[in-house]
Amino acid sequence: MISPLPTTRIDAGIARGTLLAIVPASAKSASYVTFAVPNTSYELHLLPVGEVKATPGKRLTGVISAQARRIDVVGTGGQYVEPLIGRPRRVQGTVIRTEGAAVVVDAGIPIHCRPTDPRQTADQFAQGQLVSFDVMDGATIREA
Repeated sequence: MISPLPTTRIDAGIARGTLLAIVPASAKSASYVTFAVPNTSYELHLLPVGEVKATPGKRLTGVISAQARRIDVVGTGGQYVEPLIGRPRRVQGTVIRTEGAAVVVDAGIPIHCRPTDPRQTADQFAQGQLVSFDVMDGATIREA
């Protein structure tokens, strides 16, 4: 449960969680944040877009964006992000809506994904469809 409970309605495309850490850039990797999702074991490593004003241990709300290799409509399954800890590599969830070239997917947390397969466009997917896709390296979060 989100603590404290929100008192105003928040857009379904906005991810809500806790900022666990801001990891500085090194010789082998770019700077990233560790984002914890409430009521799950998820600790997602995401590249920040712009300055992150939240401090570790505090609430962070933002838009998570990713590029999908190919988005497939699936018949069964649940909502998940793999792996639990680290950068997102595989996502499955329900389409919330489309926004321009992106499909907003509820995978336990909302993720805005852009298909990179030239044969696919966001408007090919309908609200309520269960979709699954591999995520390319470089998923980001932009603080809301």
